[in-house]
Amino acid sequence: MKVIVIGCTHAGTAAILNTANLHKDAQITVYERNDNISFLSCGIALYVEGIVKDVNGFFYCSPEKLAELGVTARMRHDVLSVDFDAKKIRAKNLMTGEEFDDTYDKLVITSGSWPIQPKIENSGLENILLCKNFAHAQEIAAKTKDARRVAVVGAGYIGTELIEAFEVQGKEVIVVDMERQILPKYLDSEFVEEPTRLFAERGVKFALGESVKSFKGEGGKVSAIVTDKGEYKADLVILCIGFRPNTDIFRDKLDMLPNGAIKVDEYMHTSRPDVFAAGDSATVWNNVKRAHDYIPLATNAVRMGLLVARNLKRDTTKYLGTQATSGIKIYDLCIASTGLSEESAKKFGFDAQSVTFSDNYRPEFMPTYEQVKLKLVYESGTHRILGAQIISKADLTPAINTISVCVQNDMTVDELAFVDFFFQPHFNKPWNFLNSAAHQALPPV
Repeated sequence: MKVIVIGCTHAGTAAILNTANLHKDAQITVYERNDNISFLSCGIALYVEGIVKDVNGFFYCSPEKLAELGVTARMRHDVLSVDFDAKKIRAKNLMTGEEFDDTYDKLVITSGSWPIQPKIENSGLENILLCKNFAHAQEIAAKTKDARRVAVVGAGYIGTELIEAFEVQGKEVIVVDMERQILPKYLDSEFVEEPTRLFAERGVKFALGESVKSFKGEGGKVSAIVTDKGEYKADLVILCIGFRPNTDIFRDKLDMLPNGAIKVDEYMHTSRPDVFAAGDSATVWNNVKRAHDYIPLATNAVRMGLLVARNLKRDTTKYLGTQATSGIKIYDLCIASTGLSEESAKKFGFDAQSVTFSDNYRPEFMPTYEQVKLKLVYESGTHRILGAQIISKADLTPAINTISVCVQNDMTVDELAFVDFFFQPHFNKPWNFLNSAAHQALPPV
């Protein structure tokens, strides 16, 4: 069985490693544009901040490791086209310029994603950078040393982590986002008030509700960022606007979402036989919306990569879908979410309600304790849990994993109110805060 894998970040690496383990007859060839694989881009902010000293630690696999498994790793090779009828690809060696064909029995598309780069005037100026791969990590860290004023465009997870990293490094930071709050996809406004305040106390400036119109430069380098409402000095700009699938060569050949995400079924099949897709190049099944969605997270990618390997010869293991469960640490605040925020739920047409519970997470007779704030979002008629958010100085983020399971299994807040959780004063109160939050949503008797 000849298997070709296009792209080797998280989904590709997972698909390859598990295919090599599960299918001893597989002849695996991977085509990768870069000279490295399996880079954990979620660690870039940690490297910029100086928490992690060696950026090479963000790799968990290598071409050499693949070779030991008998995998042919064609690094610095680009796949130019695919003939699905003939089961053939056209590839180019980026080092020599040579083009050649290769054939497959099974094709795995794990071509990943690339940062969104809107057409902005003067975006070609020096020191306007992206944040995605190993090369970006090195460049950002190098440029940070001489930068004085840094503009972060986009206040999602990557952008927000970089805000802290640059501030800790003593830089003047300005944050620009079209939305009126940071982390708008994951948290409701009341859950970003405290981290926003912490940023502001440390001198971070915000230009929220503003869109970038152009950049100004001096001597070929960026000197200012111009929005629809103002102009801000910056000698380093990081674009963290979001990601789009790397799937242009498959346009009009595979079923996709409008943004180019390849639609896959519960076994990772695309619309063509013997062609699979996973990771940032593919759709996920959103259990809350009950629809195909695009959620480029490493956790989704590694799960989907494993599923490709398990379903390569026959359908064995179904995809359970996702709730976009994620977390972030901002200074001493531990924050996590799953499913939809209340604002997002209403935006997507749900008749949503919510309850918010605040209390100390363990008994006050303990030497220390911290407040926890938890919000449950649920559907009015059915009481089906749609999502949750948590914030605390104590690391209580694993509770969101529990809610993720609840959402995945269509549980209601009424059921969560009486789920059996242990009690021990070191960890919680007799009523776990998950129960207590759900109690607030119980209908009167």
